[in-house]
Amino acid sequence: MLSPASAASSDLAGRRRWRRSCTVEELRGRRREREAALRSARRLQQLVSKRLLREDASTEDVCIGTGRGATAPVSEQEVSELLRNAHKGTEERIKSLRRLRWGLQRKETQQTFIRLEGSMRMLIGLFTSNLADLQMEAARCLHELSHSQDPEVVEACLPATSYLLTYLSGHSTALTELCLYTLGNLAVETKVVKKQLLPQGIIPALASCMQSPHLAVQEGAGYALSQLLQSKEAAEEIIPLVLGSGLSQHMLRLVCSDLEQGIGVAVEFAWCLHYIICSQVNNSLLISQGALPTLGQLLPALASTMTTTTSAEGLELLVCPVVRCLSNLLAEDEPCGGELQAEGLLRAVLVFIRSFLPKHPFIVQECLWLLNNLTADDPTSCSALLSLDLFPSLLQLLHCQKASVLVLTVLCNVAAKGPAHCRALHQKAGLPFLLGALTLSDDQAVNQVLELAHLLFLHWPEAAIGFVDHSGLQALERHRDNLLLREKVEALIRIASQLAAPPSGLPT
Repeated sequence: MLSPASAASSDLAGRRRWRRSCTVEELRGRRREREAALRSARRLQQLVSKRLLREDASTEDVCIGTGRGATAPVSEQEVSELLRNAHKGTEERIKSLRRLRWGLQRKETQQTFIRLEGSMRMLIGLFTSNLADLQMEAARCLHELSHSQDPEVVEACLPATSYLLTYLSGHSTALTELCLYTLGNLAVETKVVKKQLLPQGIIPALASCMQSPHLAVQEGAGYALSQLLQSKEAAEEIIPLVLGSGLSQHMLRLVCSDLEQGIGVAVEFAWCLHYIICSQVNNSLLISQGALPTLGQLLPALASTMTTTTSAEGLELLVCPVVRCLSNLLAEDEPCGGELQAEGLLRAVLVFIRSFLPKHPFIVQECLWLLNNLTADDPTSCSALLSLDLFPSLLQLLHCQKASVLVLTVLCNVAAKGPAHCRALHQKAGLPFLLGALTLSDDQAVNQVLELAHLLFLHWPEAAIGFVDHSGLQALERHRDNLLLREKVEALIRIASQLAAPPSGLPT
């Protein structure tokens, strides 16, 4: 019986090249090159955005409206009047600041305000007041300005950054939270990060907030830090400072914090870890700190929560960054998958796939990336995947347009592990699966089917015999006119025919 590697040495040069490159290692290398480009694109997906805290109902005393769109711009004359009133008695100042804050929700009022001489100096002066109510109203005005998309408005806030950082260590939880979100909004602007926040000590200030007993402060610190970690300078100037300050260990602790009190803190710091890992500045440090087993134990816990409670609403916000963190750490050059409990993690991932497919298909793709990286170089994970009762739910994703290629890539990882895995895969998936996959309309998916078939035939020749007996060659012929697939199709037809042919000298 001829092996696939020795079949038809007189073929065209291009076809010979494809067959020669079809060793297990080279197949894996080719898949890795393709995945590297996709993984690089995933790393560029960021969540830079600004947030507003508007939980105060006192604005109803100042202006009646149904939302931001109902707020009328404040004229320059009105702004000037409000500034003059800010020098009067405490109650009048607070009322004027509330009216100003309401007006600052409009771009026109923001621009008018910052262009008036002494306006920001006056606002910062009120922000540093020893009267708590006055200080809070001034802080809310600064917060509205920090949310602006106008670079001039944001730049006008620069003189306030040192005070915002100072009040992070104050006694008012509400003021600290507001300062954190204001700083997070300002951190989107790279100029601010370079010239102001880093030299003024935002990293140690956030480190202190991360250890606060108040969840609102912890969550605000996570938001501000995540904004910093997404700046263009993060890899060179910010992430080394964060890792050098030991914050990554605190992040891991907070990601696994008590979810019964809310997942906000865990979500923010999971994204922080994601941005750090994607930077690849020092992932070996995170691995040495136990990031893999810590996150690997969190996912089964989250899956258990989903299966034991009636509603898993909101858990996708945490599952997504944690899955990404694990997936990207497993993509590191140094082998580290052995630190994970494969079966529990795989079961959790398949639970997520089944649960999130209807409403959150993007998480299914992230889970498939994790499955791919788990099974790429770990035979134990491949064996565990085949043994799970949830394995059929993975096969059902074949006909999901955005999932089929990754599903087939995972199956190729399994098949690449050798005869025992190919035999088990052949028994689990069966010929109907392989033949059905050849009917897919996506060329990239069909290309993966061809690689999977080649690996099966290479390691388990009986699969080729069954394939031919069940009209597999005719299924391949349908793709012969496809210029992108023709070379592989013709080579696979030749290989399958030779493997299925009776030994020479025996009757057919």
